[in-house]
Amino acid sequence: MASETIRLGVVGAGGSTVSTHIPKFLSIDGVEVVSVSNRTRESSQRVADRFGIPKVYDNWPDLVAASDTDAIFTGTWPYLHMPVSIAALEAGKHVLCQSRMAMNAQEAHAMHDASLRHTNQVAGLVPTSRVGTGEATIKQLLADDWFGELLAIDVTSGSEFVDYDAPYFWRLDRDVSGYNALDIGMLGESLNRIVGPVASVTALTRVIVPRRQDAEGKTHVVSVPDHVEVIGEMALGVPFHMRFSQVTGLADERIWFYGSEATLKTDRYARRLFGARRGETEFSEIELPTMGDPVNEIAAEFVAAIREKRPMERVTFADGVKYMEFTEAIARSAQTGETAYLPL
Repeated sequence: MASETIRLGVVGAGGSTVSTHIPKFLSIDGVEVVSVSNRTRESSQRVADRFGIPKVYDNWPDLVAASDTDAIFTGTWPYLHMPVSIAALEAGKHVLCQSRMAMNAQEAHAMHDASLRHTNQVAGLVPTSRVGTGEATIKQLLADDWFGELLAIDVTSGSEFVDYDAPYFWRLDRDVSGYNALDIGMLGESLNRIVGPVASVTALTRVIVPRRQDAEGKTHVVSVPDHVEVIGEMALGVPFHMRFSQVTGLADERIWFYGSEATLKTDRYARRLFGARRGETEFSEIELPTMGDPVNEIAAEFVAAIREKRPMERVTFADGVKYMEFTEAIARSAQTGETAYLPL
């Protein structure tokens, strides 16, 4: 397969697909982007003209079923991730799906089950950018007992003042985004890779701005929260607190890991790490190895997995299930006022 051309079809060609994923695929030798289907014929044609993609399909089922592709990139909003990905696997195609795996945990499980039925196809997810570059270093520090005993984790995500006039857009529409909200799943995915799975969550959510207008001036009722407080426990027994918000102006966006012998803090995306050990009074920056952006590298990893006939290394559908279970557990806890336990 290493010498064979991989023909890719693109379903959903929004901002990140056009700015990152299509160009990355086109930069790989032996990969051709041969088809595209976006929400309208006109938008599909614009993308095709921009990148020299030869075939435009009016709907995604026709693109997925066609014999002109070997692999499908699913770049739609979450409401189509499950149907597109499962249809592609059942058609014998490899699948790379945009992050925010699905609308809910049930859909994520269905996608994972489909991947297990079609083990000859590669199935993976685009990684999130949160905590990406520092993950390996933090994980190694834990393995080396640099922290001593890990005692607590604290996350603050969001430093914006509330914007009452910000427009309504798709991420605020539960019908297309499901239980996904703010950076909840992104941080959950990263912490799962670093520390392991979450065991329980107790959550409180708020919608501070309950109505917003879209670009056409239509008013929408917003049910996706813009402020979320979570306390919980990791499976290894470490308690955590997380705040996700779009209303906490000038909040210090960081992730803190507190151990019996050391404390580590990160900047917003863990591109810089700072540590202090017992007896020290100031933080020192921890040197990180040179690493690429995992989002920018995912196209190459997907193609390599296809050619080498192996699973994805970074974000599998099994990882995505944990992401979606964490996201849904927070929503369930907020709705019921009770602790939600994982796995769901």
